[in-house]
Amino acid sequence: MGSDGEHPLFAVHPGMAGCADFPSASPPRGGGAKTAWRGGHAPGAGAVLPLVSVVIPTLNEERELPSCLAALTRQVGPIEVVVVDGGSRDATCAIARSLSGVRVVECEAGRGRQMNAGARATRGDLLWFLHADCEPPAGAATAIRRALADPETALGAFRFALDARGWLYRVVEAGVRLRGYLLRLPYGDQGLFLRRTTFAALGGFCEEPLFEDLELVRAARLAGRVTILPLALPTSARRCQRDGIVRTTVRNQLLRLGERCGLPTARLAGLRAPVRGREPAVVAAPRPIIHPPPGVHDET
Repeated sequence: MGSDGEHPLFAVHPGMAGCADFPSASPPRGGGAKTAWRGGHAPGAGAVLPLVSVVIPTLNEERELPSCLAALTRQVGPIEVVVVDGGSRDATCAIARSLSGVRVVECEAGRGRQMNAGARATRGDLLWFLHADCEPPAGAATAIRRALADPETALGAFRFALDARGWLYRVVEAGVRLRGYLLRLPYGDQGLFLRRTTFAALGGFCEEPLFEDLELVRAARLAGRVTILPLALPTSARRCQRDGIVRTTVRNQLLRLGERCGLPTARLAGLRAPVRGREPAVVAAPRPIIHPPPGVHDET
């Protein structure tokens, strides 16, 4: 059980308290997948699973964060979760701190800056960057381990999906997927993952106001293969629901065009207004998120 005021949703395994400094504590390239399996095949009995470090940047995400954290309890194998808050004025930090096993780091707002801070606060060989408004599917951590067992894979992501019904949303999904598969350029809301050593070699995320995800993916394409997994990662359609699908899509395309034309990202960032989350999600029944200790066997 956690201390007073904590919910035992997430249990820390022995030794989780220590954190490695990024990037000096990074293992040699290829050491990120401590497994006896190769080429993306599922590990068999006796395989030692690598620790997956989940980094979630937040800013006023009290409505979205609970469902994201609850979804992480369904993952197989050892994971750690670091929530990096950029100055929330709501209950975001209180929600994260109430769950034992979730570490909260606070820093200046800015998604790239927050994710870099989160990476420095983790100790796993595999890094997984999530937005607070997504719900990772069961089996996602296992899929990450399989993908990064291939030394040719520099970076990976999940299939883009929106959590709303309607044919227009399916059209948006199809367009994003086609672009991703043709250009190997997934977005940050597709759950980017890579080895800590690769992240260090690429210099981490740029800390400009926009396009930190695209800059990292572009650099990763030069370092190796960018893999987009068939497993979908549902993310909130709240921006489309607030501003309209067509308006949101056109604005996003204009922002990317402006970026490619060299316009200052600080100026472009002003064109993209923040959004508020949905109603608070009901957190699933208590179950450890850091489970089990390294060395446990994956049964999938």
